[in-house]
Amino acid sequence: MLLEARDLSIGYPDHLVGVGLNVELRKGEVLALLGPNGGGKTTLLKTLLGLLPPKAGEVRIDGGPLSGRSAPERARLLGYVPQSHAATFAFTVDAIVLMGRTPYGGLFSAPTEKDRVVITALLQRFGILPLAARPYTMISGGERQLALLARALAQEPHFVVLDEPTASLDFGNQGKVMREIRALAAAGHGILFTTHDPNQALRYADRALLLRDGAAFAEGPVEEVLTTPLLEGLYRAEIEEIADAGKTRAFLPR
Repeated sequence: MLLEARDLSIGYPDHLVGVGLNVELRKGEVLALLGPNGGGKTTLLKTLLGLLPPKAGEVRIDGGPLSGRSAPERARLLGYVPQSHAATFAFTVDAIVLMGRTPYGGLFSAPTEKDRVVITALLQRFGILPLAARPYTMISGGERQLALLARALAQEPHFVVLDEPTASLDFGNQGKVMREIRALAAAGHGILFTTHDPNQALRYADRALLLRDGAAFAEGPVEEVLTTPLLEGLYRAEIEEIADAGKTRAFLPR
């Protein structure tokens, strides 16, 4: 199964953000999206998810247009973890995760036994089972991010799209989420995530798409795309590359 976009223009009714974008994501691989603030990363994600209509071009999934899928069908294919989420009501953490099961029943359907098994396993997987009965509004930002990831996985999607998934997490939980991203790819999911950290992309992604001013700056395997010259051009900043004897690479801003 393939998620793809061809000659995509993205934006809002009164504002064009990007043009001529091509994206391809297969199940079992991890694609990292990098670029400076305001470059169009979040707008591109929302267009790929069907939350924003393309201004030109088309998003396709499994060989057909995404626009031809119903909302429940899209939810069974694509899971989304936003940068942040402010709940209007004080839902409990397990209720937030249970919302991910809506595509398999309905918004007001009673949870099935399978629903309960799925969400309990996910809460346990991310170490937030003790928070299940806590109000979502009363837990930390990092804990909320883990709950949102669990909610996305409760949809049992083929592809998972994450917008800066570690932005609110402490150092330990960052590693937990990034290892989970690799595990999801190994289990056959296609993963697309945005990050401001090229080292995350270098370690955990298979390919990278560099986006600047709404246009593709570079795309390809991380070993080829994440280089000092390309990153300096992308961010218009001086970058230092370091490597140890085992040729493990990392980038630091000067």
